Amino acid sequence: MPTAIAVTSTDLVLPPADPNTPQAAVLPPPETRPLDASVADMQQLLARYGHVVVVCPTAAPTAVEHRLHAVRALLESDRIALVKTDLPPLGAAVLVRQLRQLSGCDFSPGVLASAARLLAHYIYAGAVLGSVSRLDRVPVSLGSHLKGWLPGAHFAVLAGPTPQIVRLGSRSGSGSGAGGEALAGPEFATELLLARGQLQTDWPTTTLVPRWRIPGPVHEAPLPASSPGWWGTGKLVEFAAYLPDLSVLYQLVSSVRRETCHWCGMELIGDRCGFCSAPLPPAGPPPPDPGGRAPGPGPQHGGRTLGPGPQADARTRALGPGARSARAALP
Repeated sequence: MPTAIAVTSTDLVLPPADPNTPQAAVLPPPETRPLDASVADMQQLLARYGHVVVVCPTAAPTAVEHRLHAVRALLESDRIALVKTDLPPLGAAVLVRQLRQLSGCDFSPGVLASAARLLAHYIYAGAVLGSVSRLDRVPVSLGSHLKGWLPGAHFAVLAGPTPQIVRLGSRSGSGSGAGGEALAGPEFATELLLARGQLQTDWPTTTLVPRWRIPGPVHEAPLPASSPGWWGTGKLVEFAAYLPDLSVLYQLVSSVRRETCHWCGMELIGDRCGFCSAPLPPAGPPPPDPGGRAPGPGPQHGGRTLGPGPQADARTRALGPGARSARAALP
C-alpha cells in the first residue's frame, strides 16, 4: 500500500512524471473547510493508505499549519507526517512530485517522509527577477538592493541549495552577471522546469540551459499563485533544475543508512524523524567485546594505580595536543 502524499495547495501539484506517478491529495485551506470536515478528510486518507505525508511550505499562512496540527492532535495519530520545506513554490512542487514518484516504491513511510530533506538538496530552485527590492527570503546585499531600483535591471537568483544573487548584464540574455559571476549549477544531469510570470526574458533557456549542461527539453508549467509573494515581485520567470529519473531518485534514497527513531519507532534516514521530528541521538560508545577482558585502569603495584606508563604518554604526545579529545570530537 503506497503512502499518501498530501499538499496544502494546488500550486504544489504538477502533472505526473509518468502514468505510474500517484496523484497528490490536496487539503482545502482552513477558510474554506470547517475543522470537523478536515478531520474527516484526513481519516479517509488514513483508512485508505495507512500513513499520510503532508508537505507544507514554510511560506504557507500560519492558519494552514495550525489546522494541520489541530487535525493531527484531534485524531491522536502517529501516522501523519508534517514535512515543511523552505523551497520556493516551483521547487516545492518539484519536491512533491518526486515524493509522489517514490511513494509507489518499497520505501517505508518513515523513510519517505525523512527523504524530503535529502531530495531538497538536489533541487536547484531560482528565478530571474526584474527587482530584488522586496525579496526577503534570500539574502540580498545593499548594492543589489539599490541596483534593483534601476530601470531595466534583471537579477538571476538561486534560492537553494546555496543562495546566490547575480545581476545580469544590460540585456537579460547576456551570458553571466555584470561582474562576470554566474549561478552555481548542479554537477549532475538534470531537467529544467520553467514557470513564466510578467517578465519577458529567455535567459533561462538561452543561457542557463547550456551553462548547466541540461540535455533534455525544457518543460513549462503555470506560475504558482504564491510565487509573486514569495519572490517579492510579479516580474519573474521561476525555474527549477531537478533529477527526473525515478531509478536515480530510488538509488539516492536507498543509499543512505536507515535508522530507527528512538521516540516513535519509525524508520528514518538522516538525522531527524519525518513523523515526530525527534533528532537522532548521538552515537554511543561501542559495545564491549564479549570474548575478551575489559582493560583495567592500568598497571598496579601494591594496590596503587601507576597509569598507562611513559611509552603511552610518549605516543600521545607524538599525536599532538588533540589526541586525548579526538573521541569527543566525533559526531
